[in-house]
Amino acid sequence: MGGPKDEEPPKLLSSNPKDQSLNIKPENVTLVFDEFIKTENPQRNVIITPSLDKSKMEFLALKNELRIKIGQELEDSTTYVFNFQKSIQDISESNPAENLKLVFSTGNLIDSLRFIGKVSFLFPQQKPNMEDVIVGLYRIEDDTMDVFTDPPYYLTQTDSTGNFEITNIKGGQYRAYAWQDDNNTSKAEDKSEPYAFIADTINIMEDVSGSYFNLFKGDLSDFKINRTSSIGRTFDVVLSKYPATLKVNHPDLGTSLYYRVNEKNIRFYHTSLREDSTQVSISVRDSVGFGVDTTFYASFMESDRRPENLTPTIAKDKDFLKDINTSISFNKPIKDIVYDSLFIQYDTASFIKIEPRHISFKDSSLRSTLLFSIPVNDTLSTTNYQFYASDSTFIDIEDQFNEKEIKTTFTKLDPENLADEVTGKIMVEELPIIVQLLSKNGEVSRETILRDQYNYSFKKIKAGEYMVRAIIDRNDNGKWDPGNYNELRQPEPIYYYRDTENQSYLILLRGKWTNQNINIMPTPESGLLRKNNGNTTTDTIPKMDQNTDKTAVDNSQK
Repeated sequence: MGGPKDEEPPKLLSSNPKDQSLNIKPENVTLVFDEFIKTENPQRNVIITPSLDKSKMEFLALKNELRIKIGQELEDSTTYVFNFQKSIQDISESNPAENLKLVFSTGNLIDSLRFIGKVSFLFPQQKPNMEDVIVGLYRIEDDTMDVFTDPPYYLTQTDSTGNFEITNIKGGQYRAYAWQDDNNTSKAEDKSEPYAFIADTINIMEDVSGSYFNLFKGDLSDFKINRTSSIGRTFDVVLSKYPATLKVNHPDLGTSLYYRVNEKNIRFYHTSLREDSTQVSISVRDSVGFGVDTTFYASFMESDRRPENLTPTIAKDKDFLKDINTSISFNKPIKDIVYDSLFIQYDTASFIKIEPRHISFKDSSLRSTLLFSIPVNDTLSTTNYQFYASDSTFIDIEDQFNEKEIKTTFTKLDPENLADEVTGKIMVEELPIIVQLLSKNGEVSRETILRDQYNYSFKKIKAGEYMVRAIIDRNDNGKWDPGNYNELRQPEPIYYYRDTENQSYLILLRGKWTNQNINIMPTPESGLLRKNNGNTTTDTIPKMDQNTDKTAVDNSQK
């Protein structure tokens, strides 16, 4: 039988150079421990500030020693910090050395300034992993370098809650960033990795605390037209990124010229023009606000190529209280509807006829999404209602029909199982605000826009678990917009209701209950908290009466 399990981490006995050494420029570093050790991915896990090129360094574990070959010239009058994190472990049980740091200076003093703060994700309900989140400082004199082009001068990793501290900083001016370094490049990939920035220059002449970063995704790559081409009887415009907004200008738009958007592709259709071209103008923007405004000639040719099939997709939500409200999206613009084969059936011989007044286009120029609002008589006791559209009900701009029937069942909700109301206040002093009631999975269930007040209310809600969030719609375009680093524009703030007692974003809505005072408190935006008369405050968190408690009231006995 073996002895007791080794749970003791390796302890540092000595180092060369010694910790806090001055006026040295070592070519090698040696650490000696009280037991045999091994390394765990030191190229990734050892954080060195100011940054060194780790590709030139060698890390060798030999018995109870760690030998590091630096492999490059160190800067003059600079304090270097080797933070080993969990990269040094005992060889038997992989216990990591604790709080292992080596600090030395190539000059005659140890820099001691600190930069302290917290990193969060703008969408916290996703339970993100903070393991690979980096905070970096770039010297203001390195004006050609930023988080997307080069590693930072100083950097650190956050802890599991997002808190961070960069130590041993030389006094000066810096630019500050945070990002999730999934690919271990010590740089941010704007196409795939969330990042954040502080727009103002950070003047570090004393310890700086109260810095905040809210990570978001914002693709800063060029937005352009990759190519245009005639495809059979259609004309395609292929973009480099997904469009967020699109405006088409043409005198025949909606009468003989139509278009559809499919990911990065804009496809134009013309019902009469063949072997000819017409001038079309478009204005398109991506999610971060980059734009393309251009005019081109769209050519429409005769072709024997078979048009693509018409494909319908019906909305997921199948519950209703009074009216059946749903939508069907198509891959092409719709030209006509055959109403004779379109109805709601609620028993074997009873039908609700769907008429033109029940249907509208979500966008009259796009014509690819149909909105249905079908009233159901309150006297009907039926629970299930079947939506039916036979094949050939919907006709697209190329005279193609839906090849298969469309059938789905809608369920009438029992009022006894509905929560009466959820109410609250957004504790800010800025309008307009988009307030959204989200399902447990993050899908938008209800939405309202506040323009002249800060109180919100959602009524008659299916019982279950929900989240509530508020978007400060600063450009008043009805949706959330990410930031743009090139313009130093921060993302629009998003604030979630959070139950401080159980640290949960979820609220439970029960049938016949009212949930009151579901108030949403703002959190700091990316930036530095300012000091006012010795007290730390922030422009983003106004002083308001917060002495309210959330309550749930049972209305079933009223």
